[in-house]
Order: sequence, then structure tokens, then C-alpha cells
Amino acid sequence: MTIRVLLLTAGVTAAARAVRFDSGAPLDGAGRAAAEAAAGWTPRAARVLTAPSRRCRETAVALGLGAEHQVDEAIADWDLGRWEGRGLAELTGSEPAAVGAWLTDPAAAPHGGESLLALRDRIGGWLAELARRTPERILAIAEPAVVRAAVVHALALPPEAFWRLDVPALTITELSCREGRWNLRLGTRPVPEPAEAEPAEPAAVPAAGSREPGPAEAPEPAAAPEPVGGPAPGALPERAAAGLR
Repeated sequence: MTIRVLLLTAGVTAAARAVRFDSGAPLDGAGRAAAEAAAGWTPRAARVLTAPSRRCRETAVALGLGAEHQVDEAIADWDLGRWEGRGLAELTGSEPAAVGAWLTDPAAAPHGGESLLALRDRIGGWLAELARRTPERILAIAEPAVVRAAVVHALALPPEAFWRLDVPALTITELSCREGRWNLRLGTRPVPEPAEAEPAEPAAVPAAGSREPGPAEAPEPAAAPEPVGGPAPGALPERAAAGLR
């Protein structure tokens, strides 16, 4: 028998857009509107769970699941200790060594909260407990960090892979477990595809004998390609910011 866990990433908050660690932030206007637009596209499940954060609970209500969801403390957001309420840019400037350790050492917890390994193990324990129950389909609304930790655990990925996973808001990550083995299903999205854009008008062809564009009209040079081997060390905070929204 198979248990299926559909992890739906919560809607966006102003704190998330600013890359500020604030587990009590509400959905912003755009985040709430996007969740309400996705209400008719959420999959059915035997149980609906939400993390205790305001963001996740408000996402459940916006999706029309307010009467069904049950708060589950086991999938609470990553505990970042004294960094709660502070922005990543601020911390990178004031505590560069601490941020560097947090991003590169899975066992480090310079903020006094959970290390990445502790987060992975907590979410792994939650998944293991679900796998021991009667097979069912569960929808869980969670924070991006929790979803990423679940994937790292389920696929037995190295903990450093956590920082290479991007989890957009209001998308579904589907995990299934059969006989103790977890699998990941990719490509599931609960919201309708955006309307196809109208084709652009073709560019006008210069008449014969017309002048070439002057220097002021010359196209801008293409951006330099990323160095072979991935982003430079200085890009790590940006990488973290992309994945924590």
C-alpha cells in the first residue's frame, strides 16, 4: 500500500519578498489573491494539514480549506533562533562569518535555533510517522524550507542539496512511500496555466537605403555567462534568498 504526501508551499508574504525571517508574517495582497485564484485547483485528500505559521493557515483559508485543515506542529518552519524578524541582507553585513557557516555547514546553528541537519531530521521523523500509518492521501501546507527538507530526506540527498532546491509559492511537491521507499513526483501545479500571450508584432524591416542604427541605438551587450562550476562564493546569500521565499 502507498501513502501520498502532497506538500503545498504557502503563499507569499511581504517578509518573504524582502528575504526577512518572520514566521508570523501574513500573506500580502498578491499572495492572498494568488491563493484564492488557486482554490479550485487544489487536489482532494483524506486529510489536510497546515504548519502553525500565520502564512500557512491563511493560505489554507484562501484555498477554501479553512474548515478542513488541522494544524500540525511537527511541520513548523525552520527555527532560526535570534535571527527571527531580521533580514538576510542585514545579517550578511553584520554577521558575515555566521551567515557563511549557516550556508556551508549543515551542522551549524549560529542563530541558536535549528541546524539544517536538525531541520532535516525533524521533517524526516514526521514523514516516517506518516509512513507507519494507514495508507492515505495527505495534503500539507508548509513553508518552503520544510518542503526542501522533506525532499532531501525522502531521496537521501546530501544535506548541501537543500540549497540547490527552489520551491515556488503555491506549487505542489508530491512524495509517495511504498514499503519504506520514498519517491518524488515532479511537475504538479495546483494553479491554472497563465493565458498564452499574444504573439508580438514582427519588427519593421528597414527600407532599402535606410541608414544603419547609430551608436545610441546599438543593442546592449549580452550579460556575461556564469563561471563554469556554479555561482561564485559571494552569490551564496542570493541563492539562499531565492530558496527561502
